Amino acid sequence: PVLVESLVVFAIVLAVHAVVWDRFSWCALALALQAFYVQFKWDRLLQAGGAVFQFRGAANSGLLPASMVIPLLGIVTKERCRAAGIVYFERFGVVVASTGMLLALFLSVLAVGITKPVPTNTCILTGMAGSVIIYTMKHSLAVSEVIEVLEVLLIFVYLSMILLYLLPRCFTPGEALLVLGGVSFVLNQLIKRSLNVVEGKGDPIDFFLLVAVVGVILLGLFFTVLFIFMDSGTWISSMFFHMMTAVLGLGVIMPWLYRLIHRNPLLWLLQFLFQTQTRLYLLVYWTLLAASACGVVFYQNTKRSSESKKHQASTITRKYFHFIVVATYVPGLIYDRQLLYVAAVLCLAVFIFLEYVRYFRIKPFGQTLRHLLSLFLDERDSGPLILTHIYLLLGMSLPVWLFPRSCAPKGTLAGAGALVPYSGVLAVGVGDTIASVFGSTMGEIKWPGTKKTFEGTMTAIFAQIIAVALILIFDSSVNLNSSYAWILASVSLVSLLEAYTTQIDNLLLPLYLQIMLMA
Repeated sequence: PVLVESLVVFAIVLAVHAVVWDRFSWCALALALQAFYVQFKWDRLLQAGGAVFQFRGAANSGLLPASMVIPLLGIVTKERCRAAGIVYFERFGVVVASTGMLLALFLSVLAVGITKPVPTNTCILTGMAGSVIIYTMKHSLAVSEVIEVLEVLLIFVYLSMILLYLLPRCFTPGEALLVLGGVSFVLNQLIKRSLNVVEGKGDPIDFFLLVAVVGVILLGLFFTVLFIFMDSGTWISSMFFHMMTAVLGLGVIMPWLYRLIHRNPLLWLLQFLFQTQTRLYLLVYWTLLAASACGVVFYQNTKRSSESKKHQASTITRKYFHFIVVATYVPGLIYDRQLLYVAAVLCLAVFIFLEYVRYFRIKPFGQTLRHLLSLFLDERDSGPLILTHIYLLLGMSLPVWLFPRSCAPKGTLAGAGALVPYSGVLAVGVGDTIASVFGSTMGEIKWPGTKKTFEGTMTAIFAQIIAVALILIFDSSVNLNSSYAWILASVSLVSLLEAYTTQIDNLLLPLYLQIMLMA
């Protein structure tokens, strides 16, 4: 399975660079080749228990698929913005690609360094790949951009040491690279923009995303350190938790956001949410869907209490939430993407805050959340945190957040790139859901070495093609021109990756589909 997963990733890398070829293409190919060899070193370290931290079990290291996501995103963003003539975001894409390569190289060097005996051939290959990457960066980046890349690397190193120690068995090395690398980049961007505030420059919704992500992460780190010295399950600790959350929110996060957008954040948010009648209708509709999702949770827990203490939700039951998320995102993508952008940020902040309440057993809801959510655990939730629902939200939202709006043409979007904001809906909401449901109920022919079925994968591809046709009918801003063959190839490769990867598919698949569609 690891070899087939690697072949699919190599096929995606080659397909992207067949369309987008520049000096960074050599770096990406060198990085992919050395990551392929190094991931086997990581796998042996994980099996032997020789890794520095405790990583998630029942999965391979995932180094190769994770290593290529950020560099490829940077490369396709750079090309799209260069074609649109937006120099600022073209340089931003170069920085993203360089940062992703350096972070992946750091993880590779770490694995090689702690492997005993030292693997000579892999060391040479990693050294050669590193030389190509550093040489290209030297001739492509300005001094300020080099400093920015090194800042992100430094934040990533410290953040990894802290979070991987505090949260054992929550990530594979590849997932840690994606999640912590993304958080490190967001934190560095927020610091950079806070130090260089220019009134009227920058979209407030972008600042809202940066401040919300960094705010909830800092909140979690603060309480993790605090509850080392006191019991988090008492009423006194719970009252202190709620009080300090209010203090940090109103005393740190709100002023920080005010400095960036130069207006009262709460008034701006209320004005933004209720600006048009369409937004009001969408908010009411989303509230009803959220209530239905809560209803599913309560109903399934009622069944557990009446049937058996060990009753666990089935795969089909867990996919109910995928259908609800699709029903949430599609109207937002068609009618008001900016509202969907902000609503997804708010939802992410709420999800992470509720996970803190559950993890720290904060009264009065902490123990209740533990009981309710334990029904929906699977083998990927082997650590102290429950992250699958957060990954689902991220997988659906990242294509919306990362879509380069400034580089998109006004009016009707042409070509496969018009489907980029729908990447999460197609890959996770439709493809992964249909593959799981049909594969578990009617699948008979299994892919070699996996539990996934051939019927599930084929049905997922077919369902995504139907979904693309429906998007064309209902979203007048989408015009695919003659890019149907590229869309079919993109959907097929990502569906095959879903069949073979052991990483969190809710996070990985939308990003790869976005890369293919942007290319």
